[in-house]
Amino acid sequence: MHKIEVNKIKLYANHGCMEEEGLIGGEYIVDVHLWLDFSFAAENDSLHDTVDYVSVNKIVVEQMLKRSKLIEHAGWRIHTALKSEFTQCEKIRVKITKIAPPINGDVDNVAIIIEA
Repeated sequence: MHKIEVNKIKLYANHGCMEEEGLIGGEYIVDVHLWLDFSFAAENDSLHDTVDYVSVNKIVVEQMLKRSKLIEHAGWRIHTALKSEFTQCEKIRVKITKIAPPINGDVDNVAIIIEA
């Protein structure tokens, strides 16, 4: 099995439970890891037989633009969409990092990971 990573997709989105987060938004970083066998693509230099990174990025951006109260929900949507699009993947991991969350403390970021 092989692994493809699309890391540090930087976005500005409006997720959060507080009304202000919906209005102001915040910075997010999304990392996607996909496990699959891309031997044929590697041997034949064929994009058709692997995962297109452009499509991965597009799915992440589309799903992050839909407002959620929880990044858990946004992550679940991303994971579900990736799984639907890339059926050849045996496992997919999505990590969403919320930069400078408004949680009344000195916290750099919070993150969720969905891996299945």
